[in-house]
Amino acid sequence: MPDSSRREFMKKATTTLSAAALAKRLVAQTTPASASGLPMRPLGRTGQRVSILCLGGWHIGAVGDENEAVRIMHAAVDEGLTFFDNSWDYHDGRAEERMGRALAMDSRRKKVFLMTKNCERDHAGSMKCLEDSLRRLKSDYIDLWQFHELVYDNDPDWIFERGGIKAAIEARRQGKVRYIGFTGHKDPLIHRRMLDKPFEWDTAQMPINVCDAFYRSFQNEVVPICLRKNVGVIGMKGLGGGHPQGRLLSHAGLTAGECYQYCLSLPVSTQVVGITSMEQLRADIRLAREFKPMSESDKKALLVRVKDVAGDGRHEQFKSTKNFDGPHHRRQHGFDLAD
Repeated sequence: MPDSSRREFMKKATTTLSAAALAKRLVAQTTPASASGLPMRPLGRTGQRVSILCLGGWHIGAVGDENEAVRIMHAAVDEGLTFFDNSWDYHDGRAEERMGRALAMDSRRKKVFLMTKNCERDHAGSMKCLEDSLRRLKSDYIDLWQFHELVYDNDPDWIFERGGIKAAIEARRQGKVRYIGFTGHKDPLIHRRMLDKPFEWDTAQMPINVCDAFYRSFQNEVVPICLRKNVGVIGMKGLGGGHPQGRLLSHAGLTAGECYQYCLSLPVSTQVVGITSMEQLRADIRLAREFKPMSESDKKALLVRVKDVAGDGRHEQFKSTKNFDGPHHRRQHGFDLAD
């Protein structure tokens, strides 16, 4: 083997070992559940510890009865599920309004690590998004503000060229935002471009599920970079998305327990879960409290079960089609909503 090839091989091997060691260290830092709490993990460079499950804002906004949605959120906080997700555009802002109402009761806002997302790329639009979110959420600050849905290749450039990142830095300086991150579900390459930008990201949110291991894999291509840069990984679409119960349950024959145990056995700080009923909340709380990392042999066995149906992306069509791209972002890029 030529010296240059040998050096490259050793560099890759060292990088892989380093990422593997960092992954094991993060999972090992999971604190045990208490009587009234969930296991917790560090969130990247922030110094914060967050519950290993995060309550998804889109789903809580989809609960038919708003009062029931509030009861679910209150029960989640009381049980220790205290990382709450949302976004400026979920249900045209109604998801944030609903969450704001719930957190304003009995000082529950103080018990929650609150994350919402900015849908704009420019400075003025980002600042408007922030003020709208603060008003709806009835809070004077956001714990984590993320640039939402980076699903088009030029989104990273837009955020830096049009002033979105400048707005986020100003908001953090003003005390309206504590930490800054980004999200996306389409292509690991877009996440890698964001991670290459001249900014120290606190978090990155991405699809994490068993099928992702074989198709446009965020867990293989992005998570190791996040670990090396000390960027907190927030997983989503653990059940595959694209179906009320998740495609991996309805089409791949997996259970929610298998899916989430796999996700949480990876070096994610937290996994976003969609909860639309008290029954689902109780099941997810139980799953989190009983969580034990999967052995390597069990992970491999689960991967073998899904390999044949995972490699073509049939269960992760949010990576290969525009069908799951939000209307706001389609319009932002000039796509017809019917495309």
